Amino acid sequence: MGDFKLNGGDNGVNGEEEATATTPPASEDNETTGAVPEIELIIKASTIDGRRKGACLFCQEYFMDLYLLAELKTISLKVTTVDMQKPPPDFRSNFEATPPPILIDGGLAVLENEKIERHIMKNIPGGHNLFVQDKDVATLIENVYSKFKLMLLKKDDTSIRNLLTHLKKIDEHLGLKETRFLTGDTLCCFDCELMPRLQHIRVAGSFFVSGFSVSDDLSNLWQYMANMYNLDAFTQSCPADQDIINHYKLQQGVKMKKHEELETPTYTTSIPTV
Repeated sequence: MGDFKLNGGDNGVNGEEEATATTPPASEDNETTGAVPEIELIIKASTIDGRRKGACLFCQEYFMDLYLLAELKTISLKVTTVDMQKPPPDFRSNFEATPPPILIDGGLAVLENEKIERHIMKNIPGGHNLFVQDKDVATLIENVYSKFKLMLLKKDDTSIRNLLTHLKKIDEHLGLKETRFLTGDTLCCFDCELMPRLQHIRVAGSFFVSGFSVSDDLSNLWQYMANMYNLDAFTQSCPADQDIINHYKLQQGVKMKKHEELETPTYTTSIPTV
């Protein structure tokens, strides 16, 4: 077991959070032989305290991908949070206006989401195993987040019903599949894409839209979420409820109240009794 640290220091870069992953620290021998390459992932920091993990969906998705590979000991992973409201000078000089996520592999900076995904799949040891080909699952999950965003905008019965109908389709797929995750009993890229979005839907949906909640009747979906809540790859990458909510407040032009800045972070992982 080696320490997996969310790395950083001053100027809005996180330097306090720690997690544990089954990956050895990179050594000179490892770097020379290329046995265990060190990968750094730069992610957006909280818009509340500028230090802990923020609520960027793509940041969490790639964090999960890489955490799984770190657990398999194919890489050594370092994660750094950057406060994009006050980015440190070295970040601005190195990456100009490019927002995270940013992946750094052996001095090579990969700056765009599609390129990061492709790099993990083609260039990082073990990465290709995460990228399962399944057109049905890809189609199943691709519009769930856009329906959620529409519900936040309209807050009417039709948009709520459309999102719940989509969640029911995912529930039915999981019921027919009878596996822990979307494509089998092993986590894949689709799970790393879907689960952060489900967490936003659960936390922000109920906060902003009166009467919305993920129905207790979706037992397969809840079991899926329970499986995810038991995985370090999800819990170590998951932002606090407050950061998820503030993410959408900022999009709506709503200012955070002073007492919200001082709240102790909470993480919703409860599962209804079905």
